[in-house]
Amino acid sequence: MAVWNYTKECMSADERAALQGRRLHRVVEYVYHNTPFYRSKMQELGLEPNDIQTVEDIVKLPYTTKQDLRDNYPFGLQAAPKSEIVRVHASTGTTGKPTIVGYTRKDIGIWSEIVARAFTSFGVSRDDAFSVAYGYGMFTGGLGAHYGIENLGATVLPASTGNSEKHARLIHDLEITGIACTPSYALHLAETMEKMGYDKSELKLRIGAFGAEPWTESMRKEIESRLGLKAYNIYGLSEIMGPGVSYECECQEGSHINEDHFFPEIIDPKSLSPMGRDEVGELVFTTLTKEGMPLLRYRTRDLCTLMSGECPCGRTFVRMGRILGRSDDMLIIRGINVFPSQIESVILSMPEFEPQYILIVDRVDNLDSLQIQVEIRPQFFTDDVRTIESFQKRLADKIRSVISINAVVRVLFPGSIERSQGKGNHVIDNRILK
Repeated sequence: MAVWNYTKECMSADERAALQGRRLHRVVEYVYHNTPFYRSKMQELGLEPNDIQTVEDIVKLPYTTKQDLRDNYPFGLQAAPKSEIVRVHASTGTTGKPTIVGYTRKDIGIWSEIVARAFTSFGVSRDDAFSVAYGYGMFTGGLGAHYGIENLGATVLPASTGNSEKHARLIHDLEITGIACTPSYALHLAETMEKMGYDKSELKLRIGAFGAEPWTESMRKEIESRLGLKAYNIYGLSEIMGPGVSYECECQEGSHINEDHFFPEIIDPKSLSPMGRDEVGELVFTTLTKEGMPLLRYRTRDLCTLMSGECPCGRTFVRMGRILGRSDDMLIIRGINVFPSQIESVILSMPEFEPQYILIVDRVDNLDSLQIQVEIRPQFFTDDVRTIESFQKRLADKIRSVISINAVVRVLFPGSIERSQGKGNHVIDNRILK
């Protein structure tokens, strides 16, 4: 087993709880004196820092939401003085104000450490050359992965996104052994390589670190098959730190959360009550060591479980299950909760279809409708209308058996759907516009 920081990643439960308690008290005291927003929130609840002594006391603290960050735009939740901020990132959200996150030098060091833990767990060593194809702008993915890979001593190719043909050529010519990007871009890159005539057997790729958007086991298998590598999940969000908040190990039985820096909870998104492990709920994080912009009980809106039991790899950090969707953009169609990942799994279970699809939700005569546009693979493309109709019916029947909704399926020509080089957007909900 390759472990970057055995002392922390494999500590006992008692050691971890004691460390978390000390760090929680320290961060609460820090924000109480340095962030007026939190001081006001705590005073409204009749709380003072000395009321938080152990990690069990965390339930006394107020929640933080993305709206709180927007209301305090740009630096209202920043705890460190401007003179201590060495970098600023921002969320990639498309609505409202972005969330601005400042990092101190210590924050950057911790970030590099936890990403090094993640890539070590994937099997990356100093002998590897890794292409980082996350965005290098305000998005945390590019620089987050970059610093972590450099920290463990591997070589970084800062490819970013765009110019996929050049990127593919460099992966081939420079004998790149790993790639970090979104799952959507990995599939786009695989498609580009196939068009350029590269066979996966010609490549040295062996490890993929994919995150920044939900993806399914079916999509993992698709990426592995087309790029000839082993695909691992890495999770993070800019408000908490960036990539490296959690990561899969070689066992791939959930993603280990770096609990010495981020304390996780699962809550009911409606009642806000704490939930038990193995129950699906909303993931909440408290940053235990962050200086620039610490957050208390931040509601991520990501729906998952915290898994019980020990991981065979020997790491003792709690594991989070795969993200099942989001509590705020989960689709409710005719009163039924629908996650795009459910539909994606069905699409990828059928060999006729590419993992390229769009879900269009609309309202016709006061009734919700769902249309699924999906690309057919070139080898199955035909002008025979009956064959295409049979593909559409089979997919519609399978989807109905999973989500209990009748969907209209439209099969599109190969290459019809615009490829994503960042986070894939698979949903158009026209009901929001009406």
